Amino acid sequence: MFLDHTVIEVVAGDGGSGCVSFRREKYVPRGGPDGGDGGRGGSVIVKATKQLSTLIDLHYNKTYKAQRGAHGKGASRRGKNGADVVILVPPGSIIRDVGGEEIIGELLEDGDECVVAKGGKGGLGNERFKSSRNQAPRKSTPGGEGEKRRLEITLKL
Repeated sequence: MFLDHTVIEVVAGDGGSGCVSFRREKYVPRGGPDGGDGGRGGSVIVKATKQLSTLIDLHYNKTYKAQRGAHGKGASRRGKNGADVVILVPPGSIIRDVGGEEIIGELLEDGDECVVAKGGKGGLGNERFKSSRNQAPRKSTPGGEGEKRRLEITLKL
């Protein structure tokens, strides 16, 4: 079966939140803040490969979701970044936003790739907010949201 047009939904991963933590050890008085940053969310990437000649694989799997970033932890440990999702399409594919005329990407050669949804930024832990005036901050920031899009992919013949 040959298919040259399909609509899919892509969701990038959210960023992990920062951590509020304080160092507590036996021989370290007033240890201070040590909350780590959250990891960034995974992105969704569309890549052209000459092993494919039709969009039939995308017709049966309509939703692609990237992994979210892990939250920050104590002891200044940063959260793990989310894994990216790579969608394979044949060369000659044109990617558009549904309902818009704007072309997001045109993958003409083998190996061309385009980021269609960026992952969210990781939040900051309380270690980032320490200063000489605020030595024990109880503040952290949440991670950013990943992009969500509906894409129309057309194969140019």
